[in-house]
Amino acid sequence: MSAEELAVEPLAAARRLLGATLWSGTVAMRIVEVEAYGGDPAGPWHDPAAHSGRGRTPRNAVMYGPPGVLYVYFSYGMHTCVNVTTGPDGIASAVLIRAGEITAGLDLARTRRPAARTDADLARGPGNVGSALGITLDDYGIRLFEPESKIRLELGPLTPESAISAGPRVGVSLAADRPWRLWLTESPAVSAYRRSPRAPRLERPA
Repeated sequence: MSAEELAVEPLAAARRLLGATLWSGTVAMRIVEVEAYGGDPAGPWHDPAAHSGRGRTPRNAVMYGPPGVLYVYFSYGMHTCVNVTTGPDGIASAVLIRAGEITAGLDLARTRRPAARTDADLARGPGNVGSALGITLDDYGIRLFEPESKIRLELGPLTPESAISAGPRVGVSLAADRPWRLWLTESPAVSAYRRSPRAPRLERPA
């Protein structure tokens, strides 16, 4: 398994990441929910909801690099969100890791997430993923397929389409109805869908 498996369009990369294992030190998490994000208008997958939707900045620069690199950012001044860069080198795209099931290092993850009521809650939601895995802004740019990296990604077998559900991304106001959120249908760790109040209203049939 290598980063080149993620050098594909955003939704295909998101599907490939479902069921993969993300290791951070001794804590491991099976990825059960993701959101795909594209890039700027010059690229093949323009996505106004993406951090790269208006072009390259110091914050999103890693999205333009090779696939399989950690893109970390701070959300709402309190949550560290974890992303994996995807697509060919030079074309911006990434996948947000929204939720996972802790499969190793449970005691440490519980220490980091004392408010979690159950083990399924430990990494439910993107902010909780970062907390449970102990990932910080200092981890920005880590290459996830390097054997010596402290944070590593292990791709598993392809998940059957019959085991995957899809729907709109959570909390985005632009491209709000693009069905680029994917999750493992039977996982108890999948987060709840919340539509942004700034997103356009869905048209209802008369």
